[in-house]
Amino acid sequence: MAKATFTLDDETLRTIRKLADRSRKPQSMVVREAVAHYAAREEKLSSDERDRLLRVLDDMIARPTQTGDKAARDVDRELRDLRLSRRSRGRLHPTD
Repeated sequence: MAKATFTLDDETLRTIRKLADRSRKPQSMVVREAVAHYAAREEKLSSDERDRLLRVLDDMIARPTQTGDKAARDVDRELRDLRLSRRSRGRLHPTD
């Protein structure tokens, strides 16, 4: 574990000490747990961010795409080629 030095206001330091005394934990553990709790909360999207991302996703899904049709044609062609290769003992283009 590494040591670090931070400057804290008096009220924050009193709160850390009070929490440490009440929970019978070292002050450093109280600070570590507080930072871990804060980090977990910060990793979650805010409701505004979540709503914005959902709107973007809804727009993407609603927008018709030409590439989707092309991809389906490509898949159909690949499946047809695969079936042909199985019928011809694994060769896509049988040679004589």
